[in-house]
Amino acid sequence: MAITARIIVQRIDQAARIVQHNDPQILDQICCVLESSNDRTVKAQSLAELIGRSGGYRWVGIYDVAGDEIAAIAWTGPDAPAVPRFPVSQGLCGAAVRSGATVVVGDVTEDPRYLTTFGSTRSEIIVPMLHPVTGAILGLIDVESERVHAFTQDDRAFLEKCASSLSRLWD
Repeated sequence: MAITARIIVQRIDQAARIVQHNDPQILDQICCVLESSNDRTVKAQSLAELIGRSGGYRWVGIYDVAGDEIAAIAWTGPDAPAVPRFPVSQGLCGAAVRSGATVVVGDVTEDPRYLTTFGSTRSEIIVPMLHPVTGAILGLIDVESERVHAFTQDDRAFLEKCASSLSRLWD
């Protein structure tokens, strides 16, 4: 009985996120934040919060990638990441930088690359933000969930669409 209830809750949650992801106003809102006169850190914080609300995510981080280092710029939720700065050779974020592609891990406890941000995290998706001309990785969107296999193809498509718009944060 408990398993059936959990599956129903997960399906309702996924359906709600699909509706939110298809909201065309989200990309307009991202553009408004990017065009504001606020400084880069305030913009990054607003963008993390917007993405978190739009996707129903519990924790969203925006990271800078500069040289051989990844550094948190902004995040949602009550706590900062446990490791706010680390080399590109480490973690799932590092794997996204090295591959230049989205990384989705359904169960972080099974992946030795995972750097613990929160003890309750069970799944994670990391999406690189690329320079529109050179393709260089500028930053990352990192989303974490306390549920195993929390991220769907719709989440991936939504976050990749957001990432393509967020590259302007590095202008």
